[in-house]
Amino acid sequence: MAVNSRCAIVTGGGQGIGRAVAKRLLADGMRVVIADIDWEAGDDALQDLGGLGTVSFQQTDVSDETSVATLVQATLKRFRRIDLLVNNAAVSRRKPVEKLSLADWNAVIGTNLTGAFLCARAAAAHLRPVKGTIVNIASTRAFMSEPHTEAYSASKGGVVALTHALAVSLGPEVRVNCISPGWIEASTWQKKSARRPAELSADDHAQHPAGRVGKPEDVAECVAWLASEGAGFVTGANIVIDGGMTRKMIYV
Repeated sequence: MAVNSRCAIVTGGGQGIGRAVAKRLLADGMRVVIADIDWEAGDDALQDLGGLGTVSFQQTDVSDETSVATLVQATLKRFRRIDLLVNNAAVSRRKPVEKLSLADWNAVIGTNLTGAFLCARAAAAHLRPVKGTIVNIASTRAFMSEPHTEAYSASKGGVVALTHALAVSLGPEVRVNCISPGWIEASTWQKKSARRPAELSADDHAQHPAGRVGKPEDVAECVAWLASEGAGFVTGANIVIDGGMTRKMIYV
């Protein structure tokens, strides 16, 4: 592992895809700040990843403007710079639309979409001088839906649009890209109290053109590439990581 001075913030980094991203960035020698509203998950991730490099945990509610400002200031106080922001924090409320309250809607939009905006806005001035990068984690639900996912789908569609808007506004100093994962099995990447073995059937894997269900590591690898010099000509893009499912026609 080559140690460098670059610093990344990963929101929702306590578990799931976010934890895998944090681990992958540490492997590249980056210093990582895990931001998560769940204290148990954040502390668990810190204990799990602490031996891999320089990592800290900042409890953060990305939907709260003051909490996001505190995250950025705490990062600067410790590491003096921000090179990469990964907007990964997300929640879901799966209910029939007739039973989806405004509070449910606002909670999802507030975390998934407004949270990405607040973090990008707070970090932008610090990303510019170092020619930094933002990677937003959206979802294939921005383009296709299951029943009762109105708030989640709308929030992730907003993240895709926010991505290209930010890319134009913050370029050329800051590159901004988006990843839309499909089915990613993250049960083994949860905090210890919620961790469980993956329960996947042969049919679950076989229905994907790639032949398997996705893993958090698949997304983490793409984040690492988008943050690298190798992706220097990539901005405003949305990369779908779904094993080909959004390209598969299904007839019953």
